[in-house]
Amino acid sequence: MSNDIDFNQLSLRDTLDLAIYVEEEAKERYDDFAAQMDAHRTPETAEFFRFMAANEVKHAEKLAAKRKILFGDEPSGADTSILYDIEAPEFDAARAFMSVRAALDVAMESEVKAFEFYDDALATISDPEVKDLFVELRDEEAKHQELIKQTMAKVPKDDGFDPDDFVDEPVSQ
Repeated sequence: MSNDIDFNQLSLRDTLDLAIYVEEEAKERYDDFAAQMDAHRTPETAEFFRFMAANEVKHAEKLAAKRKILFGDEPSGADTSILYDIEAPEFDAARAFMSVRAALDVAMESEVKAFEFYDDALATISDPEVKDLFVELRDEEAKHQELIKQTMAKVPKDDGFDPDDFVDEPVSQ
């Protein structure tokens, strides 16, 4: 979706507004995934998705605080309709009866996607303040990737999770 954005026309305020929106969208998607995992009785995976949602909230709050300091209560002028799935996992990434390992893979894909979005945009930005913010946002996504890698190191590749264990036996009608 970054092809639709003229990054050189973004003000610092607009950039903060867009970045906050990106974090909020990702949080909502992780919340949706957590609810799906709860419904499918995979509580460990639901808990991981809640953890990811909480991280997105923290990042959005940090950006909102920075925006408040710089711009007070000025209304947003950013067009967020051109943004979609910058950091949020793909809608169909969650599967019934997902393992924590599979959830980690989904989260990593999302963090890489966000990193690439911010990194690719840097080449087209001339405003130094906006460029600095994009570097900060990109580097934050790299930190998120490291956090996921650290978590992955604690979860065995073969976590013994078999989605077939959750399938109901067929019954006659």
